[in-house]
Amino acid sequence: MNELLKSMSPVGDAAGEDLSFHPPDVPLAIHDLTVAYHRKPVLWDVDLDIPEGKLVGIVGPNGAGKSTLIKACLDLVPKTSGEVGIYGKPYKNQRHLVGYVPQRESVDWDFPVSALDVVAMGTYRRLGWFRRVGKKEREAAMAALEQVGIGHLAHRQISQLSGGQQQRVFLARALAQDAKIYFMDEPFAAVDAATEEAIVKLLRSLNEQGKTCLVVHHDLATVSRYFDWLVLLNMRVVASGPTSELFTPENLEKTYGGQLSLLNDAAKALSHATR
Repeated sequence: MNELLKSMSPVGDAAGEDLSFHPPDVPLAIHDLTVAYHRKPVLWDVDLDIPEGKLVGIVGPNGAGKSTLIKACLDLVPKTSGEVGIYGKPYKNQRHLVGYVPQRESVDWDFPVSALDVVAMGTYRRLGWFRRVGKKEREAAMAALEQVGIGHLAHRQISQLSGGQQQRVFLARALAQDAKIYFMDEPFAAVDAATEEAIVKLLRSLNEQGKTCLVVHHDLATVSRYFDWLVLLNMRVVASGPTSELFTPENLEKTYGGQLSLLNDAAKALSHATR
């Protein structure tokens, strides 16, 4: 299923000596990362450390490289230069520590599997490729579906689910992985209010367990409510740090430039955040 299966097959380079400049125990360390499509840079010289146990919003304008950043961390796209470490080691050695929720549009929803089958994929890394999913793994998958509120849809084919239900299946799959760090690419995009509430509840639950979540997010009005750490990105990292310190008009203008409608939205969000 495209992104889901690709995330299990690394294509990038191993982390090396350059990561010695970063703390070895952080969930995510990125050193001097550049990614280019058709020789045109999409990310340029990204250097970043993400501390443990944070809800991290990756925020920036369209075309800023937010989704590419996540995909480069997961070896889903090749790096032009630079290195990524998950707890000090390359992703290919740490896949069992990582959960991934891709964009819904990147998946073939006509693939003939049930919701339960998709969630059970989250246990593959613990099982290994040549062991079948057993009763224990299916019970864990079912518990994850129940946790996101769609246990009653476990045996429904994924093509028959609504957009919000499909997104919850992805969230349940990530839960079944029992990861330490989660990457989520636009999980709030085009979902209903009930699904958005379920996602927020899940993020807070993971946060309470000390997990680290990186979320590509576009709605400035909810940034200060959802995230305690921000990465402001526009091809380069504009700023990274606590939301309470970074979510300012000055930083948003540096990130979004002259996109006035977005800045107006940001101003409204900031006014709500300071009430």
